[in-house]
Amino acid sequence: MEMRAFRHLLPIGVAQSRLLREARPIDRTERVPLDTAIGRVAARTVRAPRPIPAFPRATWDGYAFRSADVARASRANPARLLIVGEVFAEGRFGRRVKPGECVAIATGGRLPLGADTLEIFERVRRAGAKIVVRRPVAAGARIAERGEDIALRAQVVRAGEVLTPAVIGGIAAIGRDRVEVYSRPVVTIVPNGNELLAPGEPWKDGGIYDCNNATLSAVIHATGGVPRSELPIADDPRAIERVIRSALRRSDLVLVTGGSSVGERDYLPQILPRVGRVLFRGIAVRPGKPTLAAVRGGKLVVAMPGHPTSCLSNAYWLLLPMLRRLARLPGPGWEEIRVKLAGSPDRPSPDLTTVVPLRLEGGLGYPTFHDSHA
Repeated sequence: MEMRAFRHLLPIGVAQSRLLREARPIDRTERVPLDTAIGRVAARTVRAPRPIPAFPRATWDGYAFRSADVARASRANPARLLIVGEVFAEGRFGRRVKPGECVAIATGGRLPLGADTLEIFERVRRAGAKIVVRRPVAAGARIAERGEDIALRAQVVRAGEVLTPAVIGGIAAIGRDRVEVYSRPVVTIVPNGNELLAPGEPWKDGGIYDCNNATLSAVIHATGGVPRSELPIADDPRAIERVIRSALRRSDLVLVTGGSSVGERDYLPQILPRVGRVLFRGIAVRPGKPTLAAVRGGKLVVAMPGHPTSCLSNAYWLLLPMLRRLARLPGPGWEEIRVKLAGSPDRPSPDLTTVVPLRLEGGLGYPTFHDSHA
């Protein structure tokens, strides 16, 4: 069995930088319904075509009247106002409110002309066709003025902004049911290895069910991408290269799992130089050392180790920032925290950065790594 050793291992920071430098944010755009827009990135700035609210409106259920009519109201000398009508959210009062009058109004209702304030139902006393007000109420109380929520031509969403529930609500408030966003990056996953079985296939002796497709697909989904998974390919260099080239034509990024190390049937170190310009072959990290990358026509091909822990570890620290850049999402995709280790991980290699998966429990980090030379 022939082995081909790695000649030079790239520091992990350099590997990250090279991938980020080559990763091109997606330029394609599409219009999507608001109910599917959460987490997407706006492709255009949206401004309000009209003020919200379009008229002064009540922010509470109560009575609208002139503040001057209750300016001297007190418990000893309350003001009494005649109820002359009512306004619901969709309606309006047909005339101007006169001195000594009031109008019952629902939350969201248009403030009648002549009225300039509102008192809630609970703070007045109903006396037949009148209300009794025992205190002054300032002008503008419990009223949203025209444009108070969103002014005319105000920016509702900025191009490049990640759409949150609040932003989506603002877009809906100005009457739009769709928004233009950047398309999600399409990522094809190509597993290879004679031993691999697709989940759902009958098990056979010597077979290993491919789990990297599932874990990488989950990472891609969580990072705003669209995963497309190929069925496992046998250790045939021509077939592997053919599938990679085909995937590049219909994807924004290609991830290949397995076949990236130094064994006789690890063909990717031979294939990638034919496919594109090699960025690196091997990273000084454990697990995850046998990782390769090449670029062709502005699209990246990253060959990942087939060992599941190594593959998923690299997906987090190496692929995540690149995937987020493709999807135009901010930040690397993780938070940095300090925890106390509850156990002793394997002794790190002096020449390799060691990545130790942890399970956080009770403020402590428990190592979960199962050994792998990859």
